[in-house]
Amino acid sequence: MSADATPAPAVTLAPERRRPPLPSAGVAERRAEPRDPFLDNAKYLAILLVAAGHAWEPLREGSRTVTALYMLVYAFHMPVFAVISGYFSRGFEAEPRKVGRLLTGVVVPYAVFEVAYTLFTRWTSQDPDRPISLLDPLYLTWFLAALFVWRLTAPIWRLVRWPLPLALGVAMLATLSPSIDSDLGLQRVLQFLPYFVLGLQLKPGHFLLVRRREARTLALPVLGCALVVAYWAVSRMDYGWFFHSESAQELSAPAWYGPLMALATFGCSVVLVAAFLACVPGRRTWFTMLGAGTLSGFLLHGFVAQAAKYFGWYDHAWIRQPVGEITVTLIAVAVMSVLCAPAVQRVFRRGTEPLAPPAPAARPARCPN
Repeated sequence: MSADATPAPAVTLAPERRRPPLPSAGVAERRAEPRDPFLDNAKYLAILLVAAGHAWEPLREGSRTVTALYMLVYAFHMPVFAVISGYFSRGFEAEPRKVGRLLTGVVVPYAVFEVAYTLFTRWTSQDPDRPISLLDPLYLTWFLAALFVWRLTAPIWRLVRWPLPLALGVAMLATLSPSIDSDLGLQRVLQFLPYFVLGLQLKPGHFLLVRRREARTLALPVLGCALVVAYWAVSRMDYGWFFHSESAQELSAPAWYGPLMALATFGCSVVLVAAFLACVPGRRTWFTMLGAGTLSGFLLHGFVAQAAKYFGWYDHAWIRQPVGEITVTLIAVAVMSVLCAPAVQRVFRRGTEPLAPPAPAARPARCPN
């Protein structure tokens, strides 16, 4: 999702081979930089977790297992996208061409889908009088608003001496500020900021660390232990802390609790992000190309999730049985995969990137295993 919404090219984890330029009408033709399959794989697997999380949302009541899975997924799936967004923003400068791409790749889709989701919400009668407002992100559009703000500030974070501690300080202060309103989802923008700044600090070698055999060996046990802890914490903790959308006061906690939870959730989420990335294959797979379409899948699947509630798809009793919960999960994964497909990207390109010129045809790049 994030890399599709951000126009910076992927950076491969393995060194590229030098190739002589191909002549074209007497002028050297520039080759398109190949995408990194590892990051595309990571985005695709993470967007499946987004779909699963939204599919599980109506099933949480009465199911401790589903709630534990929901808590675990929300502890790291959006941090994954924020980190990858930061990584792809390392070369962003406030120059006209890059700012223009930011407008066409993030701001315009934000405006289009903010209006679309508002009208869809009116139609489903969830909020028939909701006004159209580009300052109050609805449903999924908050991430595009956050991405716009984060990327604009990227040059600043590269100038300060201790960017990550400073970003953590901003997030901690945000938990103390219930007066922060909903304009551009500012509470989420500030509380998710450390993950984006962490991504800005990463280099290709850091991804190689989580792909080492030792990291892969530890990844599944770490995720398994996290699920056990989540199951234990279902009745003991408000998982709203992982949404990063409210202050401590709004979560009915004392003010001093907010900064501590900001640090605790950041540490927990970073460990889970690393464990998740350690499980991601680095070679090109059958789903690698779907990783390039996560923005399309992210923006479109919200209509399916809201329609499922409106048409009463969760009203059947068998849906809340184990077989129903598994079926709902598989359907969510399948729908998201379809929405990330290249054909769907082409159909909805005018909505997800309306002002961008069509990409030139290029041969698929060879990527290292």
